[in-house]
Amino acid sequence: MSQNGKQTPRRPRIEIRQSAASPEEAAAVTAAIEQFLRDTAPAPEPAGPSISPWLEAGLLEGTGRQVSER
Repeated sequence: MSQNGKQTPRRPRIEIRQSAASPEEAAAVTAAIEQFLRDTAPAPEPAGPSISPWLEAGLLEGTGRQVSER
C-alpha cells in the first residue's frame, strides 16, 4: 500500500558545536530545545473515517439503505 501523504518529517538532530559551555550545560540546552519542539509541535490529525464517504454512500445507495448526512 502507498505511503503517499502519510509520511512524517524526520526528527531534527540537535547538536551544539564549538561552544564554551560545559558538557552538562550543552546537554541542558539541548534538552530545553527538544522540550520546546515537543511542546510546540502541531497536534496529531484526528483519525478519519475508515471508509471513504463516497464509497460508503455508494454502498448504502446500492443496497437501498438511507444515506445519512454528515
